[in-house]
Amino acid sequence: MKGTYTEASYNGQIAELELIREDKRNAMSDGLLAEIEEFYNTLPKEVRVVVLHGRGGHYCSGLDLAEHVSRSAEDGVYHSRNWHRVLDMIQYGGVITVSAMTGAVIGGGLEMATATHVRIAEPSVIFQLPEGRRGIFVGGGATVRVGRILGPDRMVEMMLTGRKYNADEGLQLGLTHYSVGEGEALPMARKLAAKIAANAPMSNYFMVNALTRIGDMSRSDGLFTESLAAALVQTTPDAEEGLRAFLEKRNPVFR
Repeated sequence: MKGTYTEASYNGQIAELELIREDKRNAMSDGLLAEIEEFYNTLPKEVRVVVLHGRGGHYCSGLDLAEHVSRSAEDGVYHSRNWHRVLDMIQYGGVITVSAMTGAVIGGGLEMATATHVRIAEPSVIFQLPEGRRGIFVGGGATVRVGRILGPDRMVEMMLTGRKYNADEGLQLGLTHYSVGEGEALPMARKLAAKIAANAPMSNYFMVNALTRIGDMSRSDGLFTESLAAALVQTTPDAEEGLRAFLEKRNPVFR
């Protein structure tokens, strides 16, 4: 299914979403964000994992400054909060997203990438938050998502100087989980997507919804929440199947 800015395909439990604004290095616009939202809102029920990537050698080069308009403070807040809402849908909606990253992963592109659950970077990748060098400030969630990965001190320096990190540096810092060779990100993303889709769905759901939130909690609140999550997940039929499969020395077959 092809839109103006994206193209989607479906294969059973796995869907792919490709950003196709290649003439703009897949820069983010309100129209592109709306198509991403529509894609996640209308995913078939059987889809468990999404592979997200960009056409033309770039993942996403951030906000399309050519479409930037002057906004009042009120409208600016609403615009930023809409980004937060859509990226929260990616992170916490229950469907796992694997990013196959090439080229520019800049500004809003990095904000989107860090809302996904597994990130794979090719040698062409550039991670950057250039907003500070352009007289603006991040508004799509970087202070939380990127800041929690890098730490505020390193993020301050990154924004002040416009510093760029490559794939290997991003791996060391946690901006990506895998640094692979040229042309290897998408095949690896598809392979990992199939592996993740074979997990028990409730287990996947709690991994992406509980772990990040527990990281924001106090130690005692986190441990209590962990107990609730463990108790809920272990009551599912898939938990029973997983235990039987272990005892019978076979691979589990989840719902």
